[in-house]
Amino acid sequence: MVTSENHRLPVIAIADLSCENSTFTPSCTQAAAFRPKRGQDTIKHYRFLHTEAELGQEAQWRGALVGHALPGGIVERSAFELLSAEIIERLSNICQSLPHELDGLWFDIHGAMYVEGFEDVESELLRRIRAVIGPKTIVSASMDLRGNVSRELVRQADLLTAYRTAPHIDVLETKERACRNLIRVLKVRNAGGSLPLKAWIPIPILLPGEQTSTRDEPAKHIYEAVPTIEEREGVLNAAMWVGYAWADEPRNCAVVVVTGWDESAVKNGAEELAKTFWDARGECKFVAPTGSFAECLDKALAGDTRPYFILDSGDNPTAGGSGDVTWGVTQLLRRSEFQHVAGPIVIYASIPSPAAVAVAEKAGIGASITVNAGADIDNFHAGPVTLTGIIHSIKYGDPHAQIEVVLKVGSMYIILTQLRKPYHKERDFTDLNLAPRVADIVIVKIGYLEPELYDMAKEWMLGLTPGGVDQDLQRLRHHRIQRPMWPFDRNFEVLPNLHARLVSNQTTLSFDERFVE
Repeated sequence: MVTSENHRLPVIAIADLSCENSTFTPSCTQAAAFRPKRGQDTIKHYRFLHTEAELGQEAQWRGALVGHALPGGIVERSAFELLSAEIIERLSNICQSLPHELDGLWFDIHGAMYVEGFEDVESELLRRIRAVIGPKTIVSASMDLRGNVSRELVRQADLLTAYRTAPHIDVLETKERACRNLIRVLKVRNAGGSLPLKAWIPIPILLPGEQTSTRDEPAKHIYEAVPTIEEREGVLNAAMWVGYAWADEPRNCAVVVVTGWDESAVKNGAEELAKTFWDARGECKFVAPTGSFAECLDKALAGDTRPYFILDSGDNPTAGGSGDVTWGVTQLLRRSEFQHVAGPIVIYASIPSPAAVAVAEKAGIGASITVNAGADIDNFHAGPVTLTGIIHSIKYGDPHAQIEVVLKVGSMYIILTQLRKPYHKERDFTDLNLAPRVADIVIVKIGYLEPELYDMAKEWMLGLTPGGVDQDLQRLRHHRIQRPMWPFDRNFEVLPNLHARLVSNQTTLSFDERFVE
């Protein structure tokens, strides 16, 4: 390695705490849920940083701590303080080991984390980090497009980028882009150049991802415009966030951020993207036909298209639902069509219920049991459900669920889990000795179909079911978001300010930036 100060490899640290937290879900997220990776184990997590990869050879990468938790209820303050303190300690050790300032930090966050006592916790975490690494270290943040981007977060981070697909099939691509941008800016600075400008525009729109999927219009053409802005001379990166609809806090809304060295190109690009989204707001619609749970079941039974997928969306654990809401399965059990073994085959995923799983585990496959399941945490919409059936299968060792049990009740195969689990892949079912492709109806707690499920489904509907991530936002009764906000408000007496704000790293400003002049 060349040791000359002018030619040495930059040292870049990696740190993050990442989660998506509904303030309408009664569960709490604890420190263990982040499953933190520390030190060089963080490098192993990202193959594009391995020593044989191009980026791995562009810098000396030093892991502090990265933690990614399954979406859920708000993060306990004690959990945040514990993990953030460890991040600070590890970054301090990295900085103290260097004969020079830390060159860069990759801040790999989600953007929709909510911690007790904080309104803008990603900014708070970065504020604490800045106190250790200093103002000159270049910080590049990668985010989920459902994150929230306050002005203060833009001020403290030098670079920001986000996913451009929903469902998210560009996760690693986005993270790698954040690192490439960081390397590029370090090279520009070392050659005597300036830091990129940052243009930020909040847009008074707050929609769920199920109305902004990039598979469908208008989000498809909106997000296809993002890389075209980035291709312009003088622009480094363009990004757009739809915001997180299930947290009730003032920073939540759609946002555009464009970075680059040409002020006109950066501002114009940001304004074009913001206007494109604003002009298309009325076209945003759900990704599939919607209806009540009963309407979804009626439609599925009326036709002969199989498998028919129904999304029990209000308790989606990958959006922040507790996962143990029993409302959907309660409605299912009331249907006479599924009470007999010869009825239509239904797969239901899933209900976390440690007590029910323990009973099934003790009884074993083939045993007939009666258990009370669900509503351990979220019993607002329905209480525990009583299930009597035969144990079809048991699986151990799932990284999310830990233990999974399939209980056959009539013609229904109901999945019970020790802990919450998202069901996104075909093997999630086949590993349980289930055959979703030949089932009549597959019901999943999800908001839109992930790629493998999308390919399996012959037809599907989005059930507008209750829960902590209810798709009917009006039922949740937000009261702390900035108003007016689409679609909560349909008539805007004053058009929003969609002019770009250049955000300086030097001035601290509240995230409570109004949308109008």
